[in-house]
Amino acid sequence: MDNLKITTYQGYLFWENVDKNLQNISLRLSGMRTNTDLIILPEMFNTGFTMNAEKLAEPMNGRTMQWMQATAKKYECVVTGSLIIADEDKFYNRLIWMRADGTYECYDKRHLFALGKEHQTYTAGTKKLIVEHKGWKICPAICYDLRFPVWLRNVGDTYDLLLIVANWPERRSLHWRTLIPARAVENQSYVIGVNRVGHDGNEVYHSGDSTCIDPNGNVVYYKRDEEDVYTFTINAEELEKARRAMPFLKDADSFHLDV
Repeated sequence: MDNLKITTYQGYLFWENVDKNLQNISLRLSGMRTNTDLIILPEMFNTGFTMNAEKLAEPMNGRTMQWMQATAKKYECVVTGSLIIADEDKFYNRLIWMRADGTYECYDKRHLFALGKEHQTYTAGTKKLIVEHKGWKICPAICYDLRFPVWLRNVGDTYDLLLIVANWPERRSLHWRTLIPARAVENQSYVIGVNRVGHDGNEVYHSGDSTCIDPNGNVVYYKRDEEDVYTFTINAEELEKARRAMPFLKDADSFHLDV
């Protein structure tokens, strides 16, 4: 594995305004002063976390997908984040892993946030996604998935980096700041959580708290309350060193999850 250069976008999301969100993200990214391997955007980065799928869902060849393709090509990197997708008469909170050559992978949010009635609008996914980028095995997930360690368990050393894209409210930020380090330590992987900031259309405040935690639980990056585009590097040797020094994964319970 090479070291991986990652750019996180912790942004204010304009409520249900696709054009304004894509314009704002493009503007913020244009200020990057270095190249990057991966740009991570929040959950529903083009609309905010809304149940208004009838109005806002896009097809897989829609304008946001086209924007992701153009952005990945422009910066010669992967761009990832989730959006509302209409597919075969169903709505999905779907994460897109968009490569610079225009090819992509998808992950549909497995755990739908019943407290916010997400399950009444969207269809849950049934498959985890593991992608490879510059030698890193990466597992993307979405917001509420963070609360379910069995779903995210690094069984058989399947990933090196866990990504969580989110619209996680400030009133539960302690849970966010607790669970992300827990996932890093228990899975001996880097974990990156990318959240939004500001009030949404329901007047729910989001404090961001976007972060990167290394396999030993140390903070690589953390930002609260402000919009932020930040690029940092995660270190392949540090990951391998942690796993060599404390080879806990080989002692983990083996199991199969039925979904």
